[in-house]
Amino acid sequence: MGAGHGHTLHYHGHSAIHRLPAHVKIVALVLFVLAVVATPREAFWPYAAHLTALVGAVLVSRVPLSYIGTRMVVEVPFVVFALLVPFVAIGPRVAVGPFEVSAPGLVAAWALLAKGTLGVIASLLAAATTEARDLVAGFERLRLPQPLVQIMSFMLRYTEVVAGELSRMRIARDSRGFRARSIRQWPVLGHTLGALFIRSYERGERVHLAMLSRGYAGRLPSLHPRTATSGEWAVGGILPGVAVLVCAAALVIAR
Repeated sequence: MGAGHGHTLHYHGHSAIHRLPAHVKIVALVLFVLAVVATPREAFWPYAAHLTALVGAVLVSRVPLSYIGTRMVVEVPFVVFALLVPFVAIGPRVAVGPFEVSAPGLVAAWALLAKGTLGVIASLLAAATTEARDLVAGFERLRLPQPLVQIMSFMLRYTEVVAGELSRMRIARDSRGFRARSIRQWPVLGHTLGALFIRSYERGERVHLAMLSRGYAGRLPSLHPRTATSGEWAVGGILPGVAVLVCAAALVIAR
């Protein structure tokens, strides 16, 4: 229970983006993603403009590009799905090397990759420049329903605790000579996940009883997030503002 309450995505720094209040960054992230999603998928230059603005924000934050890049593995399932879309989509077929794929599927795959990549980079930037506690406080400041705020708070607080429990179970398996080399070891991995679930559930009950004994009545103490000045809102609005302008220009040209 004494584990740290940070998160592994955070990159310590003192840039202008780091100093922005969390709720400003949350609003900026949502607006930027909405602008990217609304951008016509048939155009290519708007996505290059979005990416340029986003890379500029990363450089201003002084978060290394390699730090963002190594954490983009979360996008791998979307990349795999996008690569499959041209083969399973219907519509006119075009030749791409030795393969014949769907033309609408190619456009859909491009849009999925472009919009997904921009969204992932923007999300990683927000996570890298904001402490976990500040993120929760930011959502509270934005009047997110209190049950959702509490769920996020507990998730951030105890994810590392559960991960540590899983690591200890893995070490215990390895010390007994276990190696997952084939499908025959899957039952052991299944038992591990089952045991982890039981332990996590029991830990949750103990934590809940401890909270009740300390006067918990369904609401956590306020995190007192700080307010944002007009200057901070202006700084936070630069990236989504550029994205909205690019999206609007792309829509006008598309007409």
